[in-house]
Amino acid sequence: MSLGRRGKRLFVIGMLLAAPAGAQVSNSSSLPPSNQLSAAALVVLDRMRAATAPDAIKGDITRQRAFYQKYNDDRLAEMRRHFATRERRETINGVTVDTVEPVAGVSRANARRVLINVHGGAFMWGSGSGALVEAIPVAATMRIRVVTVDYRLAPEHRYPAASEDVAAVYRALLKRYAAANIGIYGCSAGGVITAQTTAWIRREGLPRPGAIGTFCGTGAPYSGDSPYLAGTAPPGSRLPDTVPSLYMSGVPASDAAAYPLSNDAEIRAMPPTLVLAGGRDFAVSALTLAHRRLAAAGVPSELYLFDGLPHAFFVWSDMPESNEAYRLIARFFERYLGNGAR
Repeated sequence: MSLGRRGKRLFVIGMLLAAPAGAQVSNSSSLPPSNQLSAAALVVLDRMRAATAPDAIKGDITRQRAFYQKYNDDRLAEMRRHFATRERRETINGVTVDTVEPVAGVSRANARRVLINVHGGAFMWGSGSGALVEAIPVAATMRIRVVTVDYRLAPEHRYPAASEDVAAVYRALLKRYAAANIGIYGCSAGGVITAQTTAWIRREGLPRPGAIGTFCGTGAPYSGDSPYLAGTAPPGSRLPDTVPSLYMSGVPASDAAAYPLSNDAEIRAMPPTLVLAGGRDFAVSALTLAHRRLAAAGVPSELYLFDGLPHAFFVWSDMPESNEAYRLIARFFERYLGNGAR
């Protein structure tokens, strides 16, 4: 095979991290729905398909950002019907954040704890309503303060900009909270950045957080069967060795802080890690491998897959599976975060 033909066969998934739940035009969508799904989830799956991004906006960053802003605004309106929180926009260590707290107040058990959320959005969008969609249900369910970071986005910025921004917020929070009392979590691109930031924090000589969650994306390249089973990788194509995003352009797979869950030393240094996704997520294979690697290294790791559900399914709050995911996230951080004084 010539290099030209091989290049044509190379699997390019730069937009996969952008795909909203249900947007996988896929082999999985031609399968019958899982018989594990609730009646409400079946209705939501139809709504997900109706909210799929049109092909016409591919490659047009302005139109993509407008589309996903509306998409996230709609998800936020749904979240507000289910959860009562208050938010304030502020600057922490030079980085814009939204701090989210339950209207009922932070619980006594969580008074000395805080979570940092790293929003998804293909590294290119998701701040504002997209970030609140990830922060609100966890803040309300766990009754904890969540600080969601408005990190610098691609294509205007490249790796490690997001890790630097999240680490800057983490460094500032260390003045108020013990490291063991701080958790970090994110979905999709935010899951990747969560793992990367944990390695970046180690590189900066800061104490590691008490626990992290990497959902629907993690600190390793895509691998295994799931990109093909989800229909986002054409049959016969080759998976790339790195995350195919402008944000990660030019960063080699050997960079341990960029791909920490492919590096033995970084894996051993990870705090307790929650791994969670829908069973029809294109990232599932990479997530399950990351879980196995963490477990083999003796790192406490929990893996939850929701059968029949796609990428980032839990941004749709109108189904019991999403609420189950919020409870699992809350219980994980309740189990592994410390609660003592700084």
